[in-house]
Amino acid sequence: MRASNIQNLVTARLKPYWLHAYLLTYTPLLLLADSRISALWQQWALGALTFFVLYLAAMKAPREQRLQVWMCVIVATGFEVFGSLIWGVYRYRLHNVPLFVPPGHGLVYLFGLLAMTTPVVQQHGKRVAHLVLAAAGAWAVAGVTVLPILTGRLDLQGAMCLPVFAWFVLRSPRWALFAAIFIATGELEIFGTSFGNWYWLPVAPWTHIPSGNPPSVIAGGYCVIDASVLLAMRAYNAGLNTIITRIPITTIPRIGPSIRLLLDRRANSGELVSPASASLIWSLSSGENTPKPITATATKRTTATMIQSEVIDQWPTKTSSSPVRNSTP
Repeated sequence: MRASNIQNLVTARLKPYWLHAYLLTYTPLLLLADSRISALWQQWALGALTFFVLYLAAMKAPREQRLQVWMCVIVATGFEVFGSLIWGVYRYRLHNVPLFVPPGHGLVYLFGLLAMTTPVVQQHGKRVAHLVLAAAGAWAVAGVTVLPILTGRLDLQGAMCLPVFAWFVLRSPRWALFAAIFIATGELEIFGTSFGNWYWLPVAPWTHIPSGNPPSVIAGGYCVIDASVLLAMRAYNAGLNTIITRIPITTIPRIGPSIRLLLDRRANSGELVSPASASLIWSLSSGENTPKPITATATKRTTATMIQSEVIDQWPTKTSSSPVRNSTP
């Protein structure tokens, strides 16, 4: 019984993190599979699978976050084309941008978004950010001190990303997003470079800044991606609102069943109504409510008729022994 209680307690504590554990498990398996293939169609199959995984995982997020995730896929694809194919600061094994990379960025971004509402963030707050920032700082310092002795590469590029990452973690209201992204990106970069899926050049083109393989705090690049995603979302929402407000309203109001029944009862009751009101009731109940051209004379006539109708309709109901007179055209 005690073992069962302990198991239930552990399961309840780990349940909010099951999707994070799933994403952290899927990433190295995906990279391992990519390192074992040689045909381009196999890489496309891995890309299709990753898009499907992202679709299923994103269904666990609110609608607004799902839109951000797919916007991140689009934005990150542009950064990938620039960084790998144009700038060439890193290069993939098959000298392309693999199809699984864009949805992979979406998985990392989703990992960060979902981390913002986890119990550890809610309970410990900025202490989590400080812990992650300390780990990032230690990696950046090691990249320019100890790691060059072991790897023969000076990681100045990773150290230069540290101030950007620190500013977003300490000052941004979305600090939990960046703290979680550092964890996901760190795992992604370590496995990706270890399996040979991609590699970072020892010296970056254009800037000639030495880099590690991988750079230590490359998660700082996701700060730029996140800012770009938010700007793109703002432009998307503004454009959507503009389109909606410019759509003309062309629907002609119709008389509903309940209003039509009320008009029929009014017309067949013993209440004395004016000829104008009776004519209006008859036309509405019979469906003759097609709009007609309105002129200035007709507008004045209609206004006068409506005023007369309202005054007469408020008279007390009169009963008579004679049959009820219904004014019909």
